[in-house]
Amino acid sequence: MLACTRLCSSTIFSAFRTTPVAAVGQLQRGLSSQTDGEERIATILKDKFPLASKLKVTDISGGCGAMYEIHIESSEFKGKRTVQQHQLVNQALKEEIQSMHGLRIFTNIPK
Repeated sequence: MLACTRLCSSTIFSAFRTTPVAAVGQLQRGLSSQTDGEERIATILKDKFPLASKLKVTDISGGCGAMYEIHIESSEFKGKRTVQQHQLVNQALKEEIQSMHGLRIFTNIPK
């Protein structure tokens, strides 16, 4: 956990730097494949929301799995307020959320 805290902290601080090193690190992360955590969360959400037309899970903690951003679009959210949509996602990820520091959720209904 200490290693994760150091990695996450350095990632947060690097976001405020204006050196090319921070930009290169972000570029490398953008070109790499999904992390294990991203894949695990995406699999859970695909199971829970089989009608999802779009799903993107991003580890925004620099790869240590402490914080994720989720964008999900599903017809299963139709007729539900945003807070209810987010509650459904939270319920689906109940076990995973226990080990996270934060989670950003963006839900949408297909047009």
